[in-house]
Amino acid sequence: MHHFIDVAPGVRLWAEERGDATAPPLLLIMGAQASGMGWPDELVDALAVHHRVIRYDHRDTGRSPWAFDQQPYAVTDLARDAVAVLDGIGIDRAHIVGLSLGGMLAQLLIADHPERLLSATLMGTCALSTVPYTSPDGTRLAPEELPGIAPEVLEMWSRPVEDHGPEAELDRRVEHWRVLSGGQLPFDADYFRSLERAIIEHTGHHRTNTAHGSADSSGMLRTDELAATDVPTLVVSAPAEPVFPPPHPQHLAQAVRGARVVEIPGMGHALPRDVVGPLATAILGHTGAHGG
Repeated sequence: MHHFIDVAPGVRLWAEERGDATAPPLLLIMGAQASGMGWPDELVDALAVHHRVIRYDHRDTGRSPWAFDQQPYAVTDLARDAVAVLDGIGIDRAHIVGLSLGGMLAQLLIADHPERLLSATLMGTCALSTVPYTSPDGTRLAPEELPGIAPEVLEMWSRPVEDHGPEAELDRRVEHWRVLSGGQLPFDADYFRSLERAIIEHTGHHRTNTAHGSADSSGMLRTDELAATDVPTLVVSAPAEPVFPPPHPQHLAQAVRGARVVEIPGMGHALPRDVVGPLATAILGHTGAHGG
């Protein structure tokens, strides 16, 4: 079932539901510049066996408005959009799963709207906290001292994106996923090409933009709120993660009160078919223990 949900004046977001409408709801929150269709169908369907799964297009992605230049917004507005999606579908409380920027938005929901959450799962992200990381040997590191983004990723992100047609854009996106996958699992280029082809068909064009990178990112720290939360939180650790590599997940789990960590072998900053089964099992184990 598809919806268009008004989340702010002049802003109507696309959303899709799968699964039994009476099952515990689960909201999937994608990363920067990523359509909700970036959640692979295989993962959505696995979660929909036990949940009413909702995925949606952020502003400036997919079938939602591409209008940042005319109507700029802050990253915190994207978190408010997630709550508005739940409101628009008539859901009081939901499990949430956030990837990358979506993991940051999920932290904002944990901090600002805990009454709306049954549980949270965070992956491929960093802590919105100034709490130092304490390593197993007792060494303490400030968040800014944790490992940074891999040079190969930074180099690719620094390249200007030129429009040479849809097939060339598919080539670029597949290479992007290869870099983000981290290299521990075999890379299936055909899988990611099919995923991105479906996203382009869903969107209706192959253009890209940098709206989320241009959005105001101030006011996102939630150190005290995360340290005091009662929202049951699972942190997914991806050993091949090139954007927020370990020990970022362990730091995140230390920053969020009561959080626990599960490692998905071989996972990077992408969702290839090889991780779908283990990831679905981890998410469903977490939601099943907390009202789902």
